[in-house]
Amino acid sequence: MTRHLVMDEPATKRVLDELPQSLTGKPMDRPDGPEKVTGTATYAHEWNLPGTVHGVLVRATVPKGKVTAIDKDAVMKLPGVLGVFNDERFLRNPAQGTANEAPIQGPDEIAYLGQPIALVVAETFEQARHGAHRLQMRYDVAADGVFDPEATNVPHERPEDDQLDQGDLDAAMKQAVSVVDQVYRTPGHNSAAMEPHCSIASWEGDKLTLRGSYQMLNYNINELADSLKIDAEDIRMLSPFVGGGFGSKLGISAEAVAAAIASRELGKPVVVALSRQQVFETVMRRSESRQHIRLAADADGKLIGLGHDSLVSNLPGEDFYEPVMQATHFIYTGENRRMNMEVARVNRICAGSVRAPGEAIGMVALENAMDELADISGIDPVELRKRNIPEMHPETGQGYSSRPFAEALDEGARRFGWDKRNAKPAQTRDGEWWIGMGMASAARVNMLKEAKARVTLNADGTATVETDMSDPGTGTYAILTQIAADMLGLPGDKVETVLGDSDLPKGSGSGGSFGASSSGSAVFLACQDIRTQLAQKMGMDEDDLKLDGGKAGDMALADALAGDAIVGNGHIEPGETSKDKRQATYGSYFAEVGVNAVTGETRVRRLTAVFGAGRILNEKTATSQCYGGCIWGIGMALHEELLFDTRDGHLVNHDLAEYHVPVNLDVPQIDVHLLEERDDWASPIQAKGIGELGLCGAAAAVTNAIYNATGVRVREYPVTLDKLLDQLPE
Repeated sequence: MTRHLVMDEPATKRVLDELPQSLTGKPMDRPDGPEKVTGTATYAHEWNLPGTVHGVLVRATVPKGKVTAIDKDAVMKLPGVLGVFNDERFLRNPAQGTANEAPIQGPDEIAYLGQPIALVVAETFEQARHGAHRLQMRYDVAADGVFDPEATNVPHERPEDDQLDQGDLDAAMKQAVSVVDQVYRTPGHNSAAMEPHCSIASWEGDKLTLRGSYQMLNYNINELADSLKIDAEDIRMLSPFVGGGFGSKLGISAEAVAAAIASRELGKPVVVALSRQQVFETVMRRSESRQHIRLAADADGKLIGLGHDSLVSNLPGEDFYEPVMQATHFIYTGENRRMNMEVARVNRICAGSVRAPGEAIGMVALENAMDELADISGIDPVELRKRNIPEMHPETGQGYSSRPFAEALDEGARRFGWDKRNAKPAQTRDGEWWIGMGMASAARVNMLKEAKARVTLNADGTATVETDMSDPGTGTYAILTQIAADMLGLPGDKVETVLGDSDLPKGSGSGGSFGASSSGSAVFLACQDIRTQLAQKMGMDEDDLKLDGGKAGDMALADALAGDAIVGNGHIEPGETSKDKRQATYGSYFAEVGVNAVTGETRVRRLTAVFGAGRILNEKTATSQCYGGCIWGIGMALHEELLFDTRDGHLVNHDLAEYHVPVNLDVPQIDVHLLEERDDWASPIQAKGIGELGLCGAAAAVTNAIYNATGVRVREYPVTLDKLLDQLPE
């Protein structure tokens, strides 16, 4: 049987709130935790297959052109080298998230410096690396490469579906009492996941098994099949543990296709693992942005006009662009609106989804502009935002689903002690340090995706949850266990959750903050299916079935099953509720910083964040996700920046020695508070996404606090010392 639900109506029956057991929402430890801390969790590079040989990618040393010759013979003579591969099926760059088909292929046409073009395979990694370094190639170098998104010779495109001109913004700017008209710039970012990309390919006849580190097996298997020109039914992908992804592992990438091609040719398992430098130079980056924001407000601080023009970049031929205006469309009021997206086509590493694509940088610029408006108008920044919360979507007229935005602002201000802030900049000193407070809003679109799951209530009264869903550190193992345990009345340790196998029912994949609510809903429906079958078996109405503490009523569950297992299948699909209401998650950040009056160094001293994301499925893992988002926000504000050489597009800081991220001493104790919320429109379990929300605007709270501390507005991220020193107060 299958319990299938298309989300066409709000889920007003809150089943998880009515059950006698309430493990869902509690801070349950991760079931996979012991395996991870003892080193027994099998990550992509840790499958010890007999006879495995090693491959190392060879990459382009020119930024644009064509490969005309490869000297394979010389490398084949080196010790241990088994093969040199340059197949037309090689990938130019990874597939975009949810692509479900092969990305652009062909290693001979070079689009950026560092593009994978060949693979050297040898008996050992060291031999393969040596061969890759020795492989000589000749190129026909193109002279028309473009590398600077803001250069005058760069072609720009304007996506038709991301342009808006509503009312008369120019007139609103002239009529307004208070206006902001500023340009903000954010640099590119790298996901910098702890585990680099890796794939191990092995064949048995025409059947391929790929063990890799991927976030979306439901799409990845089709992308891999399309790339290799074989049927998806002939592939099995295994990815039970993923050492972080943040979007970088949404789509199939070059190492997987190269490993599969070489493995079939050699008749041996082939492992291809990327070095940290290769990850930086071949895997998705977040695009840099130039954002021009215009705000027009009346005497009460109410927006009458809002403009947001954005320039981002990507390779030619890529459909994806960073949707920086995503939250701008719905978070604040303003009847006169103009939004314009432009995409510069440059010869740089492919741009794609990095944690919270769109809002991660779009909300930062918008929240900086809102802080400037608060300063100009003399209205408290929290109050200004509350005055501009729209009753209906200002562009579509949609209503909103559950929206605790004002509550998040008020609760954050209360917990942080916002009332103690001096609104006038550069007024508070602590020794050498200028002290300031700043705040910003958080917002992120919410999505539900199609997902399937299978749950088996075993004859011994235990349960097994199965889906191809991944867990890149987000807590999927925990939350699916909790939902199944509550629905079946079992202790958490009586439920086993199995993930990351493409032979299992297709989950939603882990990305876009839709994984927990989507796959969680599929497990919820599968358990409802089991409850129906069990009630029928026991000869009772389902409403009378009470499952708690491993019992069905007064009877042990194993006895009620009488030696039989019951299999339930769940299938969730988005429906009309995603169209009827604007669904989103909301929050607030409050930061206190110290800026050294002598050196210009900035330290974040305190950070408070409050979030509303529907039903919280696991308090501990959700809070951990928010910590990570806030820490990344500190990094965006003060540290993180991809630096490209505009002469040839090569990435200058291609490792963690030079691409700076926050470390322990950069991060204060963070106070995260999760609001009690249920969103009936979002999913049958009233949950929404939270993994990306924690990042969406966090950096702006830090830079707004820097302004309050020093009176210096920095509109180009990150805020390095050189951008402060010359402007610090005497």
